[in-house]
Amino acid sequence: MRVEFEVDGITLVGDLRIPDGEGPHPALVFTGPFTGVRDQVAGLYAERLTAKGYVTLAFDHRNWGESGGLPRGHEDPQGKLNDLRAAVSLLRGRPEADPERIGAVGICLGGGYALRFAAFDPRVKAFAGIAGAYNHPYGRHYETILADLTQVLERQDQGGAVEYLPAVSEEGEAAMPGDEPYAYYGSTASPTWRNEVTRASIRELVTMDNMMGADFLSPTPGLIVHGVIDKFCSPEGAEEAYKRMGRPKKLVWLDARRHIDLYDAEPYVTQAVEATAEFLGAHV
Repeated sequence: MRVEFEVDGITLVGDLRIPDGEGPHPALVFTGPFTGVRDQVAGLYAERLTAKGYVTLAFDHRNWGESGGLPRGHEDPQGKLNDLRAAVSLLRGRPEADPERIGAVGICLGGGYALRFAAFDPRVKAFAGIAGAYNHPYGRHYETILADLTQVLERQDQGGAVEYLPAVSEEGEAAMPGDEPYAYYGSTASPTWRNEVTRASIRELVTMDNMMGADFLSPTPGLIVHGVIDKFCSPEGAEEAYKRMGRPKKLVWLDARRHIDLYDAEPYVTQAVEATAEFLGAHV
């Protein structure tokens, strides 16, 4: 079921899935990979978890897909957290959903957003991160890249056009360069996904701190599902997030060798769904 809802004066578009049987049902809000739209990874996991008995809401964040917001293709960390807040408000107002049994599920970059969001919204009763990117700026040196990106923003502040680069590319510059991201986005059809992202989005990625959510999540239960090899969202980052989380918590390692294995490849998606459903079943 297509739904629309408002946040900060922006119309967001989502897909609300309702399981069979009499409700109200536990409910889940989803947030997915960088540049992703709702009929890609987030939608796949939402569909699979609806089959497990959950009302699910996968939606396009502001600036992406069918949702409103400008500039298009721009990563807005605080905006995404506001979007998640409004999405939970929508779920709590639906008669099919139990307002006291809502969880947040994030995949890839969405794992970090779901973690930070769940840590500070008491309406969320559990968090699950799958192949998550738990970004933080500590221990890194960004002087050169921040200088370059600040120049980009200065040109835009002075009236210049918004600057873009490809989201993925097999060769050459891209926000997510290399064969692996291209293997997914270059072959996964979506009428609303665009292979472009604002250059200023890179500044948001390197300066955001979603890892901090791990420090404040408890007593909300947290699950991390991650591949043992992942060159885009490091297993070390997943382990750090897990260690910083208080209890109750669980860490599940899957024998996946590529980050995108947990996007749409079997048996990894089924394994991730089963682990998530088991954990949420005990806590939501």
